[in-house]
Amino acid sequence: MRVALTMAAPSKSTATFQQAVAVYRQGRLGEAEALCRKTLRTDPKHVPALHLLGVICLRKRDPAAAVEAFGRLLKLQPDSPDVLNNQAMALYDIGRRDEALASLDRALALRPDYREALNNRAGLLDALRRFSAAAETYARLWALAPDQSQALGSLLQSRMNACDWTDYDKTSAEIVARTARGECPNDPVTFTWHSLSPALQLRCTQDYAARKFPLRPLPRGARTEHERIRVAYLSSDFREHPISYMFVHLFERHDRARFEVVALSYGEDDGSNIRRRLETAFDRFIDVRKLTDLEIAQLIRREGIDILVDLVGYTGGNRAQILTYRPAPIQANFQGFGLGASLMDYVFSDAETTPDRLLEATYGEKVVRLPDTWVATDTAQPIADTTPRRADEGLPEQGFVFCSFSSPYKINPPVFDAWMRLLAAVPGSVLWLRYEHEDACRNLRKSAEQRGVAPARLVFARRIGLAEHLARLRLADLFIDTYPYGAHTTASHALWAGLPLLTLRGEPFVSRVSASILQAVGLPELVTESLEAYEARALELARDPGQLDTLRQKLARQRPTAPLFDSERYRRHVEQAYLQMMERLRRGEPPASFDVPPIG
Repeated sequence: MRVALTMAAPSKSTATFQQAVAVYRQGRLGEAEALCRKTLRTDPKHVPALHLLGVICLRKRDPAAAVEAFGRLLKLQPDSPDVLNNQAMALYDIGRRDEALASLDRALALRPDYREALNNRAGLLDALRRFSAAAETYARLWALAPDQSQALGSLLQSRMNACDWTDYDKTSAEIVARTARGECPNDPVTFTWHSLSPALQLRCTQDYAARKFPLRPLPRGARTEHERIRVAYLSSDFREHPISYMFVHLFERHDRARFEVVALSYGEDDGSNIRRRLETAFDRFIDVRKLTDLEIAQLIRREGIDILVDLVGYTGGNRAQILTYRPAPIQANFQGFGLGASLMDYVFSDAETTPDRLLEATYGEKVVRLPDTWVATDTAQPIADTTPRRADEGLPEQGFVFCSFSSPYKINPPVFDAWMRLLAAVPGSVLWLRYEHEDACRNLRKSAEQRGVAPARLVFARRIGLAEHLARLRLADLFIDTYPYGAHTTASHALWAGLPLLTLRGEPFVSRVSASILQAVGLPELVTESLEAYEARALELARDPGQLDTLRQKLARQRPTAPLFDSERYRRHVEQAYLQMMERLRRGEPPASFDVPPIG
């Protein structure tokens, strides 16, 4: 969301305020705030000082103070669209989202073509998971600003979240074409929803990083050697989130004789069991939510972090600006997506997700390939003892259950068409999907009906605890993957629960993760190479219970010893990677791609 910084001309210019503006432009927020407050003590109705104070408080992540400043300002300028827009951002940050939406609506009533407010309104609706309404607002913005590629990218993103495929082919093709021209309508992660080209993915990443995250490194200074290598994991997702379930076992198992492990958390504390477990998994768990990006970077430098590992990348809630300060001598990315060589030195992958031909074609940073799979799993994650009845989940007692628990935005028309053909070909079968919000549920059922499939054959699973969810996965017969953006954590969860997974491997990284996971659990026969082969294989398994049962038995035999679920082996490989990174640093050598050798 964006803040407007237009300020009305002061009725009485003051030297103190002019000084506040000067130091604000230099990024010295604390000094600028103090000077604004000094100005307001002399002139409580100084409009520009109130406005700048509110903006400073927003940037300092003190939204309550920003709400107070903008509230005072609105008493002086009740019909200012800029102030209403900025007030909305502050209200959003303290959780008063309905009031924030009302403030934006007031701003747009006063100035219907206010692009900043339209963008913020759409972003707020996205955050409220009202994706259809967000798409309508982005459509208004796109109509006003067809030259703004980001409006088009956001429009399709909201539609995909809602499973609204209006103009899908046309819009997706336009986004790919604009990216090829260097306009980059999407962030690099969202772009993977539309493009199968690793080269274009790299182009998108490089353009996005250059535009949004130019480097501004802190002064280097002398580096101090430590008895143990200091590794800090940076994330907004230390909460009920797939990333937490992927990596918690690694954090807990790190060799404390060689590594000091720190968490830098800038996301919410949701009070969940996984949050409590994470807080005890590190040597130190530091909550940095209230710090600015620069303050977090300075903290990393003061703490003498050797290796900074980012777990968020360009996904939602990221604060990639922290990385632009280059606070650590080694910066590595565990998201699998490239962030651009300017921000990161290394990205973790494996030979399946990044074969030799993709090493330089997909990433700007250097690639560290783990020997089995880059996907971490938590083998301490329990599965509830009791398996529910199918009727408890709204599933038929008889009939084949296809399931896909990936997020709705990963579902697109070609894959959904294949799924509907499967339902038509397998009498009595159903498709079991993850319930995220009503927009997606409604649109998917409507799309099924348009394809001649009764909407009731789509069954939506409500969110429950992970142990109970893993137990209910036993009710399904076959997990069918999405494409091109396939399952990641949900794929490993299915296999951990004993549910076979069928995937379609493509060229880009995001369509190879499930293939990597299946290789690491010893089920390469469930990897297909085309949509036609994927559909045919799913139909073959649905019609041959014996073959599917054989796959289940094979999975059950191999699961206890498979590399995918060998957390100790995984830990050793990751730590070996860190040691190699540090050795290059100590020798004064630049980062370079390397394969981590298998360690038994």
